[in-house]
Amino acid sequence: MAADSSASRPAVAGPATRRIARNTAIFSIATGLSRIAGLVREVVASSFFATSGAFSAFTIAFQVPNLIRSLFADAALSAAFVPVFTELLEQNRKRDAFKLASTLFWLILIVLGAIVAIAIVTAGTIMPLFTGDKFSAELDHLTAGLAQVLFPIVLILGLNGLVVGILNAYDHFTIPAIAPLVWNVVIIVLLVILRPAFSGDDQLYAYAIGVLIATIVQFAMCVPVLRRFGFHLDFRPNFRDERVRRVLILMLPVTIGLGVINFDLFINSSLGSLVSDQAPRAIDAAFRIYMLPQGVFSVAVSTVLFPTLSRFAARADIDGLRETMGTGIRQIALLLVPSAAFTLVLSVPITRLIYQHGAFGEGSTELVSGALFWFSFSLPFAGMNLLLTRTFFALQRPWLPTLIAVASLVVNLAVSLALYRPYGIAGLVIGTAVSSLASTLAQAYYLRPLLGGTIEGRRTLAQFAAVCVASALLAVVAYAVWAVVDGVLGRSLVAQILSVGLAGAAGAAAYGWAVLWMEMPEARQVRDLLARRLGR
Repeated sequence: MAADSSASRPAVAGPATRRIARNTAIFSIATGLSRIAGLVREVVASSFFATSGAFSAFTIAFQVPNLIRSLFADAALSAAFVPVFTELLEQNRKRDAFKLASTLFWLILIVLGAIVAIAIVTAGTIMPLFTGDKFSAELDHLTAGLAQVLFPIVLILGLNGLVVGILNAYDHFTIPAIAPLVWNVVIIVLLVILRPAFSGDDQLYAYAIGVLIATIVQFAMCVPVLRRFGFHLDFRPNFRDERVRRVLILMLPVTIGLGVINFDLFINSSLGSLVSDQAPRAIDAAFRIYMLPQGVFSVAVSTVLFPTLSRFAARADIDGLRETMGTGIRQIALLLVPSAAFTLVLSVPITRLIYQHGAFGEGSTELVSGALFWFSFSLPFAGMNLLLTRTFFALQRPWLPTLIAVASLVVNLAVSLALYRPYGIAGLVIGTAVSSLASTLAQAYYLRPLLGGTIEGRRTLAQFAAVCVASALLAVVAYAVWAVVDGVLGRSLVAQILSVGLAGAAGAAAYGWAVLWMEMPEARQVRDLLARRLGR
């Protein structure tokens, strides 16, 4: 890779850097709370349904509309919309920007509304196509019924993706970050309240209804904020607007590029139904733990940096874009590599602490922890992929990451098909890890010439190696502390909280000492930010 020339480039402006750091911190905290609430939701649901075949039916019933959502709505739409919308704002064409947003609103309502209606009517035919021979006719019927309740979230999330894109373009991240927290809380409350109204496996309908109502609440939270920026919906859409066509053209590859993680999970769940009727739910439960650090760190960094990357691209400021991306990649590695090390060495204790309550027994813990162990290997690379993909999108060059995403899906499918028979769930998740690594390497390779022949590769690789060494220290310390405390206190709930919590604290302290001793700039940035927040 080309030598790093960061010393000779102008630094990103101080106020802008502080704004980005503040927004990232706010988004990270809000997203972290949301992920924690999501885990609480999963704990509550798992205590009722464990890794039963009925819960696997719900998992697939939710993942099919979620996959459609990733193709046509939400984050994919926002990622295609933000660069075009931001470019208009940079050109002081606010009226045109709002006209574009209004036209897209009506287009989403018409197109996704039709897709949702067709999906609901044909669910009984469509859903059994995604289940394997381990699913009974009763489970197939339950899967179709749950999907009919859940399909409307595709339309709601499509409109929500547009609203969130507008807010993000104005550097407003707080409400969109808090809304998923409320989403999880609403689901938990409704699941507990509505479940007694159903019997047997039909109790999963309480969960599905909770998801639908919570999605409506999430959207309703974001809409009023638009008034702050003077947005009013135009009832005279212009479907022939060239900019609408630009967004749609961008969206085609964006949907695949950003939706790859949902494709991966869907592949794992669908193939998991060939392993056992418990496998889809076990993989999904592990994925929820895996997504906690992913959401707190990489999703936050990528979401907050995306409008900044888009502005640098609109100004043709390649130096600023490269520096912002490079700093983001190193921050993601700094935070996700140690997270991966922690979940890898303590996959069983973490799974036991989070899920093993009520109907969720040791057998379920064994299935979920095995999936979590292998998911850990993909964690840093999946996080980097988010930011690398968004850098392509900011440059409005989406086809390269799209082709890479398609290739990574092929890799995932091939590895999973080769390994699921001999290794079961582990073989399926290994496919995800291998495809994540391949995608990271390919995106970095093809992004380099677009950024002037360098992506600060040597600097980033040097830090990544150092972070791996520090993370190995974290893993050793965390496991040793857990083993000692677990041996002394046993396996009561309080004892598990103490053993895992103290292991995490000790490992984090060892890791923090190591990266600061190595004088990593990104580590000093985090330390200084915390010091300022604490008023020191």
